[in-house]
Amino acid sequence: MPSNKIPGAKSLGLVLISLVFFGSLFISGCGYHVAGHDSSLPSGWHEIAIPAFKNDTPQYRVEQMFTEAVIREFISRTKYRVTQDPASADAVLHGEVLSIETTPLLFDAETGEVRTMLVTVHTRVELIDNKSEKAVYSNKDVIFRQQYQISSDVQSFFNEQSPALRRMSRDLASQLVSGVLDSF
Repeated sequence: MPSNKIPGAKSLGLVLISLVFFGSLFISGCGYHVAGHDSSLPSGWHEIAIPAFKNDTPQYRVEQMFTEAVIREFISRTKYRVTQDPASADAVLHGEVLSIETTPLLFDAETGEVRTMLVTVHTRVELIDNKSEKAVYSNKDVIFRQQYQISSDVQSFFNEQSPALRRMSRDLASQLVSGVLDSF
């Protein structure tokens, strides 16, 4: 005797219930907002210059990664227009990558090869008000640490240092912008 049940109806019903539930959560809003968007930096400021960070390390293009990350973070978290021209801005954020150190962190117990490295980056940042020419924010030693894996397979070796530095640049930018916004 044939059954009147549609194959997969139970799983389809669960999917529809899930869609309705999560859709209602989405429509009602979750209360999140961009942190720091209503900053208390001087209200007369409209533009902040972020010229390329200075690189005191032998690491190729690390200053570009950090500068780009800080610019993205300022744009996403503040109302200020960001430029690289200090002459036209109300304030200038200067950054400098002081050092990058790599340290072996984890070793393979059988071979003694390094499996995980720890990268430590020291930076210096200062936000200068162009009118008064005084520092409104300064941190002479911002320290960031990030781990990265080293592949033991020579055929599929992929250097993780550059992706680790990109992740670190985003972390640096987030902490830096939070520090600047929270200092006012």
